[in-house]
Amino acid sequence: MGIPQPSGADFLPGTLEMLILKTLSRGPNHGFGIAQHIQQVSREALRVGEGSLYPALQRLLLDECVEAEWDVTANNRRARYYRITPKGRKQLQVEKQTFDVLLAGIALVMEA
Repeated sequence: MGIPQPSGADFLPGTLEMLILKTLSRGPNHGFGIAQHIQQVSREALRVGEGSLYPALQRLLLDECVEAEWDVTANNRRARYYRITPKGRKQLQVEKQTFDVLLAGIALVMEA
């Protein structure tokens, strides 16, 4: 039996948004590209499905943490490209600090 891989729905609340913001801090990207980046950088440990990704992107749009515009991909397909906003950069810092505290707390419990 292999190690279970979390889907987007399995992430801790806010974690998926943090990963999306981190990905977009590297530059604008479309939804598939965001999911692909997260999967590649995590060495296949994290897989984000469309059912989790697009609702998270919509929440970030509503919160004005990202902006979006339609463009054409390298494969000549129409796609919505997302870009992190200054508000999104601040939110990423807050979420990273919160996540670091959470990880440290979990590590303490696991080591006890």
